[in-house]
Amino acid sequence: MKNILNNINKAFDHRIRLGIMSILVVNEYADFKTLKDLLGVTDGNLASHTKALEKVEFVRVEKQFIGRKPNTKYYATKLGKEEFKKHVEALEKLLKNT
Repeated sequence: MKNILNNINKAFDHRIRLGIMSILVVNEYADFKTLKDLLGVTDGNLASHTKALEKVEFVRVEKQFIGRKPNTKYYATKLGKEEFKKHVEALEKLLKNT
């Protein structure tokens, strides 16, 4: 059982981070508004959680302007996808063993 817990990643402990990664793993990218709408969170809440994932290099951020409007896109990095997959597999094993 202890080996299973080794693959549970603290970066995904919060439901919003888990949601962000779930969206980014199955999509090429998602912009700020899309993530905010899908997760039902505030701007500040989403910004802090994406920043936390960016800090551990699980998410890559691309900022640009479309006309005069800022547009921020988020991508799951290769490392982020790998770590998320390990995390989900560990949760599945944990559920099967209980």
